[in-house]
Amino acid sequence: MTDALIRWCLRNGFLVVLGIGAIIAGGYYTATHIGMGAIPDIGEKQVIVFADWAGRSPQDVDNQVTYPLVTGLAGTPGVKTIRSMSGFGFSMVFVLFHDEVDYYWARSRVLERLNVAQQRLPAGVVPALGPDVTALGQIFWYTVEAEGFDLAELRSIQDWYIRYQLNSVEGVSEVASVGGFVK
Repeated sequence: MTDALIRWCLRNGFLVVLGIGAIIAGGYYTATHIGMGAIPDIGEKQVIVFADWAGRSPQDVDNQVTYPLVTGLAGTPGVKTIRSMSGFGFSMVFVLFHDEVDYYWARSRVLERLNVAQQRLPAGVVPALGPDVTALGQIFWYTVEAEGFDLAELRSIQDWYIRYQLNSVEGVSEVASVGGFVK
C-alpha cells in the first residue's frame, strides 16, 4: 500500500505540488480569518439572578422565591435551560442561553421578565441580575462540613472564620448578597 502511494506521488509530481499548495493556501486563509483570543470563552452564556429573603429556610425560599422566578423566566427567547438553587435566605437562578444568542440581549430579556416575575414574589424580595461574567468566573466553590456540628454552628464558622480568611487572599472578593466569593 505504501509502495503504491509513493510510486503514484513520483509519477504525478505536479498533482502532489498542487495538493500541497492547496493545503497551505487553505491553512493560511483559515489562520487569517478565524477569531482567536488568548483565553477562549468556552463557558456557557448564562445570566444569574440573585434574590435575598433574609431569615427564611431553603424550603420557604424555594417555594416562594425560586419557583416563581424560574416559572417567570421560563419561555424567555433563546433559553436553553434554567437551573436554580435555594439556600438560607437567598435564591440563585442560572438562565443558560444558546450559543448564538447575544449576551447583552439575553441580559435585557431576563431583566424584562424579572419585572413581571417580581409581582409574584413576597414583599421585600427584589431579584437582581448577577455580575456580568461567564461561567468561567466561578473558580472555587466550597462547603463547610463537620461531624457533631449543626447548621447554625457551621454557618457561624463560615461567617466568623473562613469568610475573613478567604477574603484576605489577593484577587478574591465577596458577594455580600449571597455570602459567596468571586474572583
